Amino acid sequence: MHHVVALALPDVVAFDLAVPAQIFGHRSEHGRYAFTACAERPATVPSTTGFALQASAGLAALQTADTVIVPGFYPLDDPPPAVLDALRRAAARGARVASVCTGAFALAAAGLLDGHAATTHWHNAGEFAARFPAVRLRPDALYVDEGQFLTSAGVAAGIDLCLHLYRNDHGAEAAAEVARRMVAAVHRPGGQAQFVQRPLPKSGAGLAGTCAWAVSEIHRPLTVVELARHAGFAPRTFARHFLAETGMTPRRWLTAQRLLEARRLLEATDLTVDEVARRCGLGTAANLRLNLARDAATTPSAYRSAFRDIAARSRPAPAPRPDPAGTVSR
Repeated sequence: MHHVVALALPDVVAFDLAVPAQIFGHRSEHGRYAFTACAERPATVPSTTGFALQASAGLAALQTADTVIVPGFYPLDDPPPAVLDALRRAAARGARVASVCTGAFALAAAGLLDGHAATTHWHNAGEFAARFPAVRLRPDALYVDEGQFLTSAGVAAGIDLCLHLYRNDHGAEAAAEVARRMVAAVHRPGGQAQFVQRPLPKSGAGLAGTCAWAVSEIHRPLTVVELARHAGFAPRTFARHFLAETGMTPRRWLTAQRLLEARRLLEATDLTVDEVARRCGLGTAANLRLNLARDAATTPSAYRSAFRDIAARSRPAPAPRPDPAGTVSR
C-alpha cells in the first residue's frame, strides 16, 4: 500500500487538494493507495475559495508518507519552521515530494528544489524566480519531473502531474483507466506549454476531432499535411493553430502519442520490440529505443520488465474458492 499525504497549508487552493484526493483517494484505489490530508496540526484549514477543509492529521503523517503532495496556498509566505522541517525529514528518508501550483513555494522554502528544475503557476513565476534563485525555474512547463521532486503549474496541471505519478507507479494503461474515470486527458507531456490559447476551431471536426483521428491512425506514418487536411486547414495555418491550442508542434505531439502507445503495448502484450515499434508508428526498434531513451531514460525491455513487475505486485490476490471436497483452495 502506497501512502499519499497531501499537506494543506492555509489558505489552501481547494482544487489543488481535490485533484490528488480524487486520483489517489478514490474508492477504486483502496487496494493501491492510502490517502491522508494533513495540516500543521489536525484542524480546519481555510481555503482560497470561501470554505474550509478538515485535515484529520498533523505533520506526523509525513513521517510515514511514500509520496507528499503540497497543493497551492496563499499568501505565499514561507510556511512555519515546523512544516519546513517535516518536509525536509520526509525528503531525507526518500519520500517522493511533489507540489501543485504555488505549492512549489513551500518546497523551495524548505530548500528541496535547490539545484533542481521546477515550475509553478505562470502568474507567480517572477516572484518565485526572485525569491529562489538557486532553483532552475521553467515557467513555461506544465510539470517538471526531477525524480524525487516534482512540481506542476497551476490548477488543471495538477491533474497532469498526478496522472504522471500514477503512470510512474502502475504504467500507462492503468493511468489511462484513471484518466477515463476522471474524464480527463490521458496524457499531456510535462513539456507542454502553460501558455495555451484556445482558438475557436473551424467548423467540422476541429482540432480535438483531428487529434482523436490521429490517435486512431497512430500505427501508420502521418504528415502535418494529412492532419491539416483532416482539420480543414492549410498546413501552415493548421500548424499555427495546433501550437496555440496545445503548446506543442504537431510532430512533437505525434511522437508523444506514439510513445504512449508503445508503453501500453510493452506493458500489456508480448509483442516483440520490432512489432511494438511498427504498431505505434515509430517504424523500427532502433527508433523506438532512441525515443524511449529520450523520453524515459530506459530501454523497451527494461520498461517492459519494470512495469510487468509493478502490474504483478498490484494485482489483487484471487478469492478463495471451495474445492469439491468442501475445503478451501486458491
